[in-house]
Amino acid sequence: MKNTQLNTWLWKWHIVAGLISLPFMLLLAITGVIYLLKSDYNQYAYRDIVQVAPSDAEQLSISTQLSSAQAHTQQPIVGFVLPQQPNQATEFKVKGAGRNAPTVYVNPYTAEITGQVDDQQTLMFTVRKLHGELLLSQPGTLIIELVASWFIVLILTGIYVWWPKSGSGLAGLFSIRTQHSSRIFWRDCHAVIGFWLSVVMLAVVAGGMPWTDMFGGQLKWVQKQTNTGYPKNWRNSKGLHSVTSSQPPLSADQLVTLANSFGLPGTVSITLPSTKDAVATISNRALWLDDQEVIHVDQYSGQIIKSYTWDDVGILMELRQIFMRFHQGEYGALNWWAMLTVGLLFIFSTSAGLVSYLYRKKKGSWSIPQAPKAFKVDKVIVVMVLCLGLLFPMFGISLLIIWLWEHSPHQAT
Repeated sequence: MKNTQLNTWLWKWHIVAGLISLPFMLLLAITGVIYLLKSDYNQYAYRDIVQVAPSDAEQLSISTQLSSAQAHTQQPIVGFVLPQQPNQATEFKVKGAGRNAPTVYVNPYTAEITGQVDDQQTLMFTVRKLHGELLLSQPGTLIIELVASWFIVLILTGIYVWWPKSGSGLAGLFSIRTQHSSRIFWRDCHAVIGFWLSVVMLAVVAGGMPWTDMFGGQLKWVQKQTNTGYPKNWRNSKGLHSVTSSQPPLSADQLVTLANSFGLPGTVSITLPSTKDAVATISNRALWLDDQEVIHVDQYSGQIIKSYTWDDVGILMELRQIFMRFHQGEYGALNWWAMLTVGLLFIFSTSAGLVSYLYRKKKGSWSIPQAPKAFKVDKVIVVMVLCLGLLFPMFGISLLIIWLWEHSPHQAT
């Protein structure tokens, strides 16, 4: 049987969490839905650059294409991505500052430059920055982390508040009342749809939290301390060396032949050695994490210096990648359509919640429910809140500020 006083107390925090998070979550949902269209949009917007006319002619060697790409730019070419389709231009990665590295596209049949794309100058990059940091860099990232933390509270309190009282049946979990007032209709739209989206939305939030500063930083620290992240040379070849030889290094064509011999599924990338004793790296991005490998080879002999399969990746990184990929709809068409549907339903449910709140809000007041003064929060709930505050630091800090404000002398009078 539901505790009426506890229900009122949780309803209060549900409203507080909504006021803090929902306006921002509405923005995040809209930008998230737009970002789901990234691949289709880029293929259309840059179609004259990333696509070429299929030909029956044999594609030119990668070495020939590499020479054309290098002649196009003053910066070194650091690697390339092998085309997967006959109408796909070859991508050559140009050396840049950090991740700010443009890509030069080459027609594999003619070696002509089709164009250059700087990812950080694209519309979808701006959408991603708006989604992840409100275009405010680190301050925006902290705001998003605060919002996401309170959104978790919003979901958990919403589930309890909306759960039917004992003996009232479960019909309320499915039905939206249309014969009552507008406020009831919008409230039901928000509550019923929100309830059924809650579990999925918790998974979506879990996929976004690793990108945050404070929680994400804690997660990286735990991964490092427990050795449950990427192995040392998964992302780079620092510390690995080729055996210097009098023979010339392998050509780009030979590296491609070597890469093909490994039979890696998905998109295959080759990172070229940057110095005379550096290694070349062959890696792939596949639909399933278990299919991904990173192989560092001697640039002169082609012998494997170090290789990793996904079995070498720690459990926390695996869980992180699973939820992050789910968050971005990268597990095939079903995942993509599911995220699109969830995003659109969430936009509607969130909007309905705001409309319902405005209907019940009294002029000049926030209309936040107040639990009876005699109500004492159970120790179990206190422990749960403290755990959430430690797990999500931005939530803990904001909760402390709210507590100090509620117990300030001004509030007491």
